[in-house]
Amino acid sequence: MPSAGEMKQRIEATLPGARAEVDDCTGGGDHFRAHVAYSGFAGRSRLEQHRIVYEIFGDEIGGPIHALSLKTSTH
Repeated sequence: MPSAGEMKQRIEATLPGARAEVDDCTGGGDHFRAHVAYSGFAGRSRLEQHRIVYEIFGDEIGGPIHALSLKTSTH
């Protein structure tokens, strides 16, 4: 199971210039909330923005990462 810190690092490493804040909502290491600011989201729908982030974690979503609530922005 990735930690909130590891998830933040993965997001920022995969999306150059992105800033991510990730919190473990329950303390159990499987329910997370993240805010991701990334200029590459410009011109994309909210659904597309969320898909970009979910793709970083692939099969971990619904597995070790049971839930990931996202807020995305371009700044």
